[in-house]
Parts: sequence; structure tokens; C-alpha cells
Amino acid sequence: MAMAKNPHMLDYEVERRQFQLHVPEHFNFAVDVIDKWAQDAEKLAMLWIGSQGEERSITFHEFAENSSRAAQIFLQQGIQKGDRVLVMLPRLPEWWECILGLMKIGAIAIPCTTLLTPQDIQYRAEIAEVQGIIIDSEGMHKVDQIRENCATLRHTILVNDQNVATVQSYWTDYRAALATATTEYAAAEISSDDPCLIYFTSGTVGYPKMVLHTHTSYPLGHTITGKYWLDLHEDDLHWNVSELGWAKAAWSNLFGPWIMGAAMFIQDARGKFNPIETIDMLHKYPISTLCAPPTIYRMLVLDEPMRYLKAHPPLALRHCVGAGEPLNPEVIRTWEQNTGLMIRDGYGQTETVLLCANFPSLTIKPGSMGKPSPGFDVSVIDENAQELPANKEGDIAVRIKPERPKWMFKEYWHSPEATADSIRGDWYITGDRAYKDEDGYLWFVGRADDVIISAGYRIGPFEVESALKEHPAVAESAVVASPDELRGEIVKAYVILAPGYSGTPVLASELQEHVKRVTAPYKYPREIEFVDTVPKTISGKIRRIELRERERQKKAH
Repeated sequence: MAMAKNPHMLDYEVERRQFQLHVPEHFNFAVDVIDKWAQDAEKLAMLWIGSQGEERSITFHEFAENSSRAAQIFLQQGIQKGDRVLVMLPRLPEWWECILGLMKIGAIAIPCTTLLTPQDIQYRAEIAEVQGIIIDSEGMHKVDQIRENCATLRHTILVNDQNVATVQSYWTDYRAALATATTEYAAAEISSDDPCLIYFTSGTVGYPKMVLHTHTSYPLGHTITGKYWLDLHEDDLHWNVSELGWAKAAWSNLFGPWIMGAAMFIQDARGKFNPIETIDMLHKYPISTLCAPPTIYRMLVLDEPMRYLKAHPPLALRHCVGAGEPLNPEVIRTWEQNTGLMIRDGYGQTETVLLCANFPSLTIKPGSMGKPSPGFDVSVIDENAQELPANKEGDIAVRIKPERPKWMFKEYWHSPEATADSIRGDWYITGDRAYKDEDGYLWFVGRADDVIISAGYRIGPFEVESALKEHPAVAESAVVASPDELRGEIVKAYVILAPGYSGTPVLASELQEHVKRVTAPYKYPREIEFVDTVPKTISGKIRRIELRERERQKKAH
């Protein structure tokens, strides 16, 4: 194990009081951070392990040069400042090259999970008016199926990692273009408040919303994440076990580590998570900091992985954090007993950087979300936008008046109503509920909306219900979270059948396979219950809260 380092945050109250993060008039992370680190030609940016176990050390200098070449390629394609480009790649170095290259020309990257179906891609391409798509060999056929249906889509760029021989003529081969490109490109003038990224949320009562981030909000704001929570130093090697399509990847697979000058460990793992393989990585490589969702930690602390870990201890691990959903206190205790390290839980959203955490200078209260981050006033408020006293449950909120923190999203793009609905008085409402104890620690209670968090994936019930409705056997459905010891929550579907159908195990399996085909496979309902009715409000809306409570009580026994 590694020697402990003095944390950046030595005194929580002092750091909160003295916190300042200067925002220049112009800021471009790819130029002002990556190109600056690249001045040291040997400075390591990434230790990459391929899907076949191949190793590659990549410097900031290489990322700076290749992202400039990517910028030239995009400009030659006709991609301009302000254009939206969907990026859907596995953990290949090209993901970082392309994201940085898009930043350099002022285009707006839309990172997406590789699990999206053609239908999912088409929806996102249409609603975001996407001009370009960057995708890998496995995803190419998905775009082939929907390309002609996307009116604004003009540029299709292929990272041909599997050397597919037969490719449609409209594809640009990224690797071939990179080999002949130069590092010269017409740099865009980027204001700090210019659009930089769009992430799709998980839809609850409708399809996913588009969260628009600026060149300041995430790229500069994640200094808070990288410095205070991840506690990264220049000689650290940080591993975030997160898929690249989610906002959490931007947190600690991009902005958090690199703004601190730390290197990242990236394993291009495909398929199901393997806890033994993860322990092997920690044992073999000098990974000093680890970030993982609670589901990963839950799988790591099972008996067999823990026995394996004792025989194969981490080589250099000194600091562990978790995020995505509340972490069970028992998992924290088991991990500490076997590694000597506490898991420091943190909390934030697609819309924000880190909002609160169990920072290195704080005493951990297992199960708590910790205390508010420097740069934020986070509290618990009631329906009248009034702060609540200790131990009273309410809505987690961020103070945005008289001054809105710059480390938050700019707006829900093309949805002024949703943007307005997120504000209550002087506060931005996160949509989550909690209480604050006498010491100022926040304790997560649940979501005010209906998003399901399963194994780190955020799943909106509306898309699952919509997928089910496409099957002729389904008259209506209600999709909710059901507690699960391993995954935290699973997708549970209450299904009302159309006339002429019977609720058999065979039909349940058929519906599960149907959802896997229609939408991303991770969204399929692991449990299906056939019912005659579902509870509704007077206005006809499904009372998912009642069904969630039914599941909670059922699983508690």
C-alpha cells in the first residue's frame, strides 16, 4: 500500500471560508490545461490497458498533439463552433482525443453510452439536432440503420478499432485521417460561458432532458472534485471504474484528474464486471486512488474477492471514494477491515460538480453523504423554500441567489420550462431528498422523482414503460425501483396485460428480451409482476411512489 499524503483540505471550515476559483474571460480546458501540461513532453497522462491486456503509456504531449490533429479533421469535415457531435466510444484513447479536439474548435460534445440502441441514438440525434457522430466498429451498424432518419446529421466518423473491412462510403476513418493530419488548426475563440458539453439525464415523466455545460461549469468546476474529494496530486495514478457515456466519467475520467495534473488508469474492459480482475489490476499497477460506484464495492467485498484480495493486496492504493448512490455502512466497514482504507462517499449530479462529500479532513459517518463542498451552499429546504432544522427531511437544494455558482449547468437545453421548474425561490432543487444532522452532515433519503439507480446506471421509468408498450401483450405498465442487495435497486415492472394474454413466466421472459432489443439492455425489468390495476392520482398519473413503497416493504421482510 502507498504512504498516506497530506490532503489538500487540511481544515474543512477554513477551506470553505477561503475558497476561491478564478474564472478567466476565456477558458478552453483542452488548450489551457492539456496543452500546458504537454510542455513537459514526458509527463504521463494515461496508463491504458486494452481489452486484450496490451499496455500503453500516453503522455499529455501525445494527447495535446492528437487532439489538435482531431480538431483539424473535424474542421475539414465541416464541423464548426456550436455544432453538436455525439461521441459513443468504449474506453479507447480516441475518446479523449475526440472530446479534446471538439473543445479546441468550440463544438459541443455529447458523450453517450455504447449500450444505446439505434432507436436511442436516433432520438438523441434528432432532439439535439446533432451534426456529427463519432462511433466505434461495434456501434457503426447502429448508425447505419438510422442515419437517413436524422435530418441534421452530416458527419459520421468511425474509430475502426476492429478493422472492419466493409464500410459505407459516408464514413470517415478517424485513424487513417489522424495518420495524415497535422497539428495545425484554426483555433476557436472560446469564452468561459460558451457551451461545451451536453449530457442526457434519465427521463422520469418524459424522455431524457439535455443538460448543457459550459467551458467553465464542468472543465474548471471539477477542480473542486479533483482537489478536495479525489485528493489528487501530480504523481497520482487515478482509476475511475466508470463507463464513458455517463457524466461521472467527466468527473474523474477527464476533468478532475487532469486539471490536477494526475495520470489516469484506464482499463478497456468489455462485458460484465469481474471483481477478481479488478483486484488483479490494483495488485499489478501503481493505482493510488480509486473511484467506483457502490455496486462495484459491494461485489468487491463479497467473501471470494476479499479472500483473493488478502493474497493479492493493492500495490499503491491510498485513497478510495464512491458515488452514484448511497453506500451501505457495512460495505465501508468491510472494505476498511481488509484494506485499511475508508471509502469516502460523495454526492453530485449530471447538472453539477461535487456538491458534498466525506472529505479527507472530515470524520466519516458511514452512510452519510458528508458535508457541502467548497463553493456551494447546500441545504435541506421545504416546499416554501425555507431551510429546515436538523433531522427534518426535505429537498436537497443549492443556493443560487444572489449569485449562482459557476460550477453548475447552464440550462436544460431547449427546455426553458424544465429549467424554470428546477428553481424554488433562491434555490436550485436537485430532485433528491435528505436530512441534515446536528453536525451538518447530509443523509440521503431518496429521490423526489422516479429515477432508478441500478448498479450505477440511472434509468428513467418512462423509457422502459414506452418500450414495454410497444409489445402487443402490454396494455399498460408502471416501472419503479425495487431494493436489491447487490445492485442497490433493480427495475421492477408492474404490467397490465392486453385482452387475450396470460401472465406466464414465458411471457415475462419475452417482455424482458423485448425491452433489451428496443432500448439499452441495462434498462430491462429484472422483475415483472402481472397485475389488473396500478394506483393512480385523480388526474390519472401513476402513483409510482406507492408502488416503490410496496416494493420496499416487501423486500424488508
